Amino acid sequence: MQHAVGSPLPPPHQSGHGWTPAAHDPGAHHPGGHPGPAAHQGQVPHQGPAAHQGPAPHQGPAPHQGSAPVPPPPPAPGFAPPGPVPHTPHHVQAPQAPETTGHVPLPPGGPVGMPSAPPAASVPDASTTTIAVLLIGPAGAGKTSVAKYWADHRRVPTAHISLDDVREWVRSGFADPQSGWNDNSEAQYRLARRTCGFAARNFLANGISCILDDAVFPDRPVVGLGGWKRHVGPGLLPVVLLPGLEIVLERNAERAGNRRLTDEEVARIHGRMAGWYGSGLPIIDNSQLDVPQTARVLDDVLARSIASPPQW
Repeated sequence: MQHAVGSPLPPPHQSGHGWTPAAHDPGAHHPGGHPGPAAHQGQVPHQGPAAHQGPAPHQGPAPHQGSAPVPPPPPAPGFAPPGPVPHTPHHVQAPQAPETTGHVPLPPGGPVGMPSAPPAASVPDASTTTIAVLLIGPAGAGKTSVAKYWADHRRVPTAHISLDDVREWVRSGFADPQSGWNDNSEAQYRLARRTCGFAARNFLANGISCILDDAVFPDRPVVGLGGWKRHVGPGLLPVVLLPGLEIVLERNAERAGNRRLTDEEVARIHGRMAGWYGSGLPIIDNSQLDVPQTARVLDDVLARSIASPPQW
C-alpha cells in the first residue's frame, strides 16, 4: 500500500522490535510538523493529508537505519504540509505620495481690516492687491457687467458676489421688493447681505479678492452702508457707479424678468442715488465709458482708496 503522502514504507514488524518515529533521529526531523513515515502502523486506510494528527505512540528502540538518513521526497502536487509559514524577506514599501485632493484646511474668515497704505514714494497697484470692493449704483448703472469684467481681468484670484443673485437663491416664497418693501422682502435682503458678507470674509481670508455689487441708498439705513461694514469689515472699499439718467433708462429697457423696473421706479432710484455726491465716497460717471474703460477707471479709483481709505 502506498504511503499517504508518498514517504517510504516503515521496516517490517519484528518480534521484540518496534519502529520509532523519525523524530528520535535529529537528522530525520521534518520542519513544519509533518509526522513522517511513523504514522503508518500496518494496514491503515488511506485518509489523505488530514489523517496525520501527530506522531505514533512509542513502540521501542528503532533499528539501525544507516549512517545518513534519506530525506523524504517532496510532497505530492497540490499538497501544502501544515505548520508555520516559512520566513520570507520583508520588503519595505516606498512611502506613498501625499493626497493632492484631500482635506484642505481653510483659514476662518474674519472682519476685513483697513488696507495698509503703501510707502509715500510708491503708487499702489490695485490690480495685484487683495481687496474687497463694494460697487454701488442704481439699477441699470452697469454694476454687474463692470464687476464681472473687473474680476475676470485681475492678475490675482478674484470673486464676484452679486447681492441680487444671492437674494434669488430663494425660489419658493421669494419676496420681490418690486411688489412692495415689507417684512419678508427686508428679511430676505438682510439675509442675502449677511450671506454675501460671510462669503467675502472667507474669500479674503484665503487670499481671494472679491467685488460685491448692491443698490445701496445714502438715505435708507435699512439698505445702507452700515450693514456692509458690519458683515464684511471696515476694510471694504465702496465705490459709486452713477451714470446719467438717460443711460440708466436705456440699459434698464434691455432687461427682462424681475430685473427690469418701470421708468418711474428707475427715475426715483436714480434721484436718491444722487445723494452720494458730497458723501466722500469715490463716484464714477460711466455715461460715456464702456465696460473695459470703466474697469480701468475703477482700478485708478481703488489705488487712491488704498493709499487713502475713505471715511464711511
